[in-house]
Amino acid sequence: MHTNMEKITEASSNYQNLEQMSVQEILISMNQEDQSVPLAVQKSIPQIEALVSKTVEQFKKGGRLFYLGAGTSGRLGVVDASECPPTFGVSFDLVVGLIAGGDQAIRKAVEFAEDDTQQGWKNLQEFQVNTNDFVIGIAASGTTPYVIGALKECQKNNIPTGCITCNTNSPLQKVSDYPIEVVVGPEFVTGSSRLKAGTAQKLVLNMISTSCMIQLGKVQGNRMVDMQLSNYKLVERGTKMIQEATGLDAEQAKKLLLEHQNVRKAIETFKKINKI
Repeated sequence: MHTNMEKITEASSNYQNLEQMSVQEILISMNQEDQSVPLAVQKSIPQIEALVSKTVEQFKKGGRLFYLGAGTSGRLGVVDASECPPTFGVSFDLVVGLIAGGDQAIRKAVEFAEDDTQQGWKNLQEFQVNTNDFVIGIAASGTTPYVIGALKECQKNNIPTGCITCNTNSPLQKVSDYPIEVVVGPEFVTGSSRLKAGTAQKLVLNMISTSCMIQLGKVQGNRMVDMQLSNYKLVERGTKMIQEATGLDAEQAKKLLLEHQNVRKAIETFKKINKI
């Protein structure tokens, strides 16, 4: 099916006889390879910008963002989605990560789950996916049937699609309205796309979710003013933010924070009361 496409992600490693390397040689070589990843991402910024702009537009219509992937790609999507509520205080169903094989596949590989062309769309339908939403397929190879099948159905139903892949001209790119192709070249261990390709996908996911949330007003200055106060470290961080914004001492700032359970609300209330 994919014979006409050269899979750069499967190309032979630039390094030979890895088992004969010392630990230091392995580490230096891997680090050398990793340094090429941000430069590959940089080349894709115009594609990332187009996708983010569309995603923000969909959010403003009341839509959601879905990440869909298998294996490493699926796990990375789940990680990025799960970090949006604590970081930005958004509802847990605003950014949704779906993985082939279901949540059990986050910890343990589910055999052949990625080869089902129907399951991705079924998973999306469980969320009543609609034309206000945006669906991003994540697949290093760009050939994962679970992801391609889902995006095909999205396109038939006028649901905008994007992808993050590390090959060019892939079947996944062909079903994506907003493709992102980050070509990182051969892996240190041939075909092990959890390495450079996975790093590239993580960097791009960071850029997508963070830039979308900033555009939606979830950051003030450079602070996570809507973060959830889910541990002591975050309460302390929130207290410092309030101190900086209001000039209160630590004790007063913490009291205000715990009263309002939100940095933004605490600062706004203080300014309203003190007519600042």
